[in-house]
Amino acid sequence: MLESHQPRQTQRVALVIQYLGTHFHGWQRQKNQRTVQEEIEKAIATILGHHVTLHGAGRTDAGVHAAAQVAHFEATGLIPAHKWATILNSYVPSDILIRASAGVDGRWHARFSAAYRRYRYTIYTEDRLNLFVKPFSWHYYYAPLDESLIQAALKPLLGKHHLAAFHRAGSKRSHSWVEVQAAECRRSGPFIHIEIQADGFLYGMVRLLVGMLVQVGSGERTLSNFTELWKEERRQEVKHAAPSQGLCLLRVGYPDFPFPKEIWYDTLPKLVIGH
Repeated sequence: MLESHQPRQTQRVALVIQYLGTHFHGWQRQKNQRTVQEEIEKAIATILGHHVTLHGAGRTDAGVHAAAQVAHFEATGLIPAHKWATILNSYVPSDILIRASAGVDGRWHARFSAAYRRYRYTIYTEDRLNLFVKPFSWHYYYAPLDESLIQAALKPLLGKHHLAAFHRAGSKRSHSWVEVQAAECRRSGPFIHIEIQADGFLYGMVRLLVGMLVQVGSGERTLSNFTELWKEERRQEVKHAAPSQGLCLLRVGYPDFPFPKEIWYDTLPKLVIGH
């Protein structure tokens, strides 16, 4: 812990954070629940001797993972910004890893300075269970999935749309406008990877969307019906969210980011089985 007689210099520190969401009740601090934000705030408080607020780029739900979440906090004391990652990794639990830390301008904000967030959802289609795949994918084997149909369903979502059909109740957000910047679906053996990039995401949006996309990929719902559903904001028909463990916050992008690309851009390995 820093001695109280040391000068109280203040700096804004940005963090790139990875976490396994399995045993967390999401990112945001909640009473009587284990969350990523609180665990890191506790570690910082232990080092500084006082509480700080950690501001994240976005909130992830219970069970959702992150390959490169971004957050910032105000640090007092003499610890150089780039040293915070190493120090914090000695205090945070084993299902959290601070990839890197850096000093940023006082006007830079992990949430409000972000240009986009990108998520990846992984579906495992083999009928046999696999323990090493289970924590990071949705085991969907009930019907064959056509990834080309899922890709076709994603295409009309590009652009700015009112996506109230994929907005879970309980959100404090006043509107459902989202600018979808990229959306793609690719198969790799028994795995289907769906990636979606947007300026921001609605509460529960990706899991609700994937739940509907699987209906399209299995032939249960037509492409035209799916598109009409979200364009006409028929939220009452969107009843099933994909499981949380298949979802990962892949990265957050900024116009001005102090970290090299290898730290944050593509740090989630894709699952592969076979040769």
